[in-house]
Amino acid sequence: MASEEDVKQRQIVEDRARNISHNVRCTECGSQSIEDSQADVAILLRRLIRDEIKSGKSDKEIYKKLEEDFGETVLYAPKFDLQTAAIWLSPVIVGGVAAGMWAYQKHRQRTNVHIMALNLVRGVPLTPREKETMIDILTPPPPARRWWWPV
Repeated sequence: MASEEDVKQRQIVEDRARNISHNVRCTECGSQSIEDSQADVAILLRRLIRDEIKSGKSDKEIYKKLEEDFGETVLYAPKFDLQTAAIWLSPVIVGGVAAGMWAYQKHRQRTNVHIMALNLVRGVPLTPREKETMIDILTPPPPARRWWWPV
């Protein structure tokens, strides 16, 4: 009968193998991890991972071997390098551009007050939106309430 230490060791190997298998894409299915796939190649890869773990390789070494054998697309989380930087950073860049455009529009809306004032002097009527903007800008803010001063 297996000793308690052997059972723990097998459980550690199994847990590591499942963790690695969840992060590796099945080359035949494409949309499933090799842990979830029942394709022949997935079964062979799971066996390969367990053999590599038993031979003493680290997770990083196993991922590197899989990447060398099957290409970078076999991993669900590709590495961050110069080639993939544009893909990884594109949401941040798009968000920054959108925020910049929004801020520029707000700035232009406020600076158009000078043009509106010139139009008023020239006798050009304001649009309802321009009137609203002028009122917002020219109306002073309400006085701040002080907690020590009675209303």
